[in-house]
Amino acid sequence: MSKVLVINASARKERSLSRYMTNVFVESWKEKKPNDSVIYREVGQDNIPHVTEKWIAGAFKPAELRTAEDIEALKISSKLVAELKDADVIVLGTPMYNWSVPSALKAYIDQVLRANETVLISKDNPENPYTGLLKNKKVYLLMVRGNYGYEPGEFYEHMDFQTNYLKTVFRIMGIEDIEHVALNGAGLGEEPSIAIAEKVRQLINN
Repeated sequence: MSKVLVINASARKERSLSRYMTNVFVESWKEKKPNDSVIYREVGQDNIPHVTEKWIAGAFKPAELRTAEDIEALKISSKLVAELKDADVIVLGTPMYNWSVPSALKAYIDQVLRANETVLISKDNPENPYTGLLKNKKVYLLMVRGNYGYEPGEFYEHMDFQTNYLKTVFRIMGIEDIEHVALNGAGLGEEPSIAIAEKVRQLINN
């Protein structure tokens, strides 16, 4: 039995197209694997805090030397990291905001991309300093963009700071098995369709 972690990053709720995509994914996944457990992490609606000076001090201190104040500063981060470690499958639904990811998702990433927890950082190898600690996991990226043209070879490919960024984040944490699908043109009236739902379902069948 696998554990599926679904992360929703949209500031919208009922009108969110990325949530529509994660819902389609979960429904299809449960049809194929009804015994798998699914948990949700709300990023777009909850207040994921930004890192602070106290957070940084605690995160880069050996665990055995952390004070009660350090542990408190890292409390939310440690919970989010534990969720990632526990998951076998990670499903991220996110819109593109200003050619990148929502600030709430960036705050989440800053909380979980953490030295000695999800990545080791070597000062001796500046060209390749990262060793990811999250192994044997799979990531599905379900993305929504307001405009068209962001796919490889298209006119806005150079302005897609969403796809490669998210892939890089997960790869640095050690996850190489990453698949993605995008709904383009949402800001121009593109609605969820049988075609995009089928693309989401197809990810599960790959």
